[in-house]
Amino acid sequence: MATFLYKLGRLAFRRRHFVALIWVALLALAGVGAATAPSAGSSSFSIPGTEAQKAFDLLEQRFPGSSADGGTARVVFKAPDGEKMTDAAHKATVEQTVKELSDGSEVVSVADPYKAHAVSKDGTIAYASVRYEVPGMELKDASREALEDAGQQARDAGLTVEIGGDALQAAPEAASSEIIGLAVAAVVLVITFGSLIAAGLPLLTALIGVGIGVSAITALANALDLGSTTSTLAMMIGLAVGIDYALFIVSRYRAELAEGRDREEAVGRATGTAGSAVVFAGLTVVIALVGLAVVNVPMLTKMGVAAAGTVVIAVLIALTMVPALLGYAGRKVKPGGEKGKLLGRGKKTAAAKANADKASADKASADKANTDKPNADKPNADKPNMGTRWASFVVRRPLAVLLLGVLGLGAAALPATSLELGLPDDGSQPTSTTQRRAYDLLSEGFGPGFNGPLMVVVDARTSDAPKNAVTEVSDEIKGLKDVVTVTPPTYNKAGDTATITVIPDSKPSSVSTEDLVHSIRDAGAGIKADTDANVLVTGTTAMNIDFSQKLNDALVPYLILVVGLAFLLLILVFRSILVPLKAALGFLLSVLAALGAVVAVFQWGWLADLFGVQETGPVMSMMPIFMVGVVFGLAMDYEVFLVTRMREAYVHGERPTQAVVTGFRHSARVVTAAAIIMIAVFSGFIGASESMVKMIGFGLAIAVLFDAFVVRMAIVPAVLVLLGKKAWWLPKWLDRALPNVDVEGEGLRTDAETGKDSDSDGDRALARV
Repeated sequence: MATFLYKLGRLAFRRRHFVALIWVALLALAGVGAATAPSAGSSSFSIPGTEAQKAFDLLEQRFPGSSADGGTARVVFKAPDGEKMTDAAHKATVEQTVKELSDGSEVVSVADPYKAHAVSKDGTIAYASVRYEVPGMELKDASREALEDAGQQARDAGLTVEIGGDALQAAPEAASSEIIGLAVAAVVLVITFGSLIAAGLPLLTALIGVGIGVSAITALANALDLGSTTSTLAMMIGLAVGIDYALFIVSRYRAELAEGRDREEAVGRATGTAGSAVVFAGLTVVIALVGLAVVNVPMLTKMGVAAAGTVVIAVLIALTMVPALLGYAGRKVKPGGEKGKLLGRGKKTAAAKANADKASADKASADKANTDKPNADKPNADKPNMGTRWASFVVRRPLAVLLLGVLGLGAAALPATSLELGLPDDGSQPTSTTQRRAYDLLSEGFGPGFNGPLMVVVDARTSDAPKNAVTEVSDEIKGLKDVVTVTPPTYNKAGDTATITVIPDSKPSSVSTEDLVHSIRDAGAGIKADTDANVLVTGTTAMNIDFSQKLNDALVPYLILVVGLAFLLLILVFRSILVPLKAALGFLLSVLAALGAVVAVFQWGWLADLFGVQETGPVMSMMPIFMVGVVFGLAMDYEVFLVTRMREAYVHGERPTQAVVTGFRHSARVVTAAAIIMIAVFSGFIGASESMVKMIGFGLAIAVLFDAFVVRMAIVPAVLVLLGKKAWWLPKWLDRALPNVDVEGEGLRTDAETGKDSDSDGDRALARV
């Protein structure tokens, strides 16, 4: 692996014009595809195998032309204080609004509130239901404008008018804080490298990779039925890993320059060593994202595969375009320890001088001379960096650091014991939106359960008396707890299938509503035995309940699959059993702590104002399994980058404790910078308008914070110190069976020793790596 990547890096460096042209051409091609592709509609939301989905499919068969998946809108009217909606003037205004809405080209039907009994008991609130023939996201702008204009005319007549439903649904707005996240990443890179050129390389390559990935997703969105959240997720993860992967290779390149190697050789060795870690880190992320297919929810599978594709692009760019751009940069990218003009006016630090002296072939006599100097450089050259000092502290007190880290994450994870799952609805929208205000008006006038009606589908085709079976179902539901209203059944043309609308007493996301869905289904089992009629419950609320249950059921199999595959991959990388096991256990700690933080903020409301959370409620159903997948992949990034340096030092003869210190000396600074960058990028999405994107951004940012700075920087070295040589134990039979992937660059070391590298001093320097 290292030898192949070494050659690839050198080839990209030499053929930089060709490599850059290929990536620019791909970016242009993807951009043209995105610009010319037909606009994507709403992604279909299906949950194969669930009762709600079976009922929905049955409706499309038995009620053809009903536009079951069409967009909906509820135009909610409220009379001024002291007046009622039944007043003649207000009634005339509403009827005029209904007439105008009915003239829409995409409108299937508009229910008059006065004929559909859609006026509240106190007469102050009424609503008109509008159904469209196409899904809400596919409505023409003219249809949306007509809906808004009709509402505005009613407002001008003196009524309060708000519009709910999915007809006004639009793609989530980009948050300005995303730009702030990129700005923070740029500042961190400048501080890390001390040079605008070196700092700009990871940002440039990450933006190109994300541009290609997101443009390709946009181009294929209509054909593959991809939703807007898919590109947002791909952008979020692609930016984070793209910057990090390039950062690790540029950092290793500067370290190789500091050892005295020429630039082409330094690029090759950086790509062969750090590039190997990038490949395996990227593989863990890809495994975690593609593994979401285990859940068998098409929307989630597409999101995972699309984001994984962006990660693959980030890896390929890091291995090819970064070496090419380093070739263009030339001497503007300084060796490690040497500051650029921005921070150090081109001067070498004492450490850089010491490294350059040590790597020079003719410096044997000069070394002796330097020892006689009354120099002030030497103390600085020997001064340990912060990573070394921290690792030395952990080596001295490993048990205390381990216990403190585990207890701290355990405390952060405690709120996760109160986790409640659900899917966002209009009730979770900001109070500034008309959808949220319509939701609140309907709750005020008709009860909280009115916003989450249940649709009961009775399939009586095999029943001897279909209408009697439907009547029995209706009577049974009326007797259940938490039921406010049961509408009369609506039959299809054949008279063998009916729909019944049930209004619960509780809001859609409540436990009581979930219990009611299960109660109706339990009652349906008894009715099936008596009448041979099938009773199915569907509707948005039932869909959400089934979706949450499906995710819960898939969590353990998904965890076993993803962690198992990554465990095998890490055995290959580290040639150890305990190191991958420790990595997996540390990940579980960090993801549980992150879930606890999500519950505390989004469910309990702690620091809600700080993060712009206007409405607390259940955590998004896909959050646990999504965090398990994404955070596991990202956590393994830091594990690979940090521990491979320790492994590299250990296999080259250092004692286990000294290898830990060596790994931190070389990697702690860059891993810290990478984590801060990833946290900044994810935090940028906390300002998004869509609650799901906001929650994902916060969850991933806090998870990286816990994993990078508590698990990888504290718990991992503490465990490795306590284990000693046992950490790197691997059964001999397994060692012989496993292929040698050579992440540490042993193949490069062999090449040097056999004379393939003409720089003899480079040979000696590489032998020390």
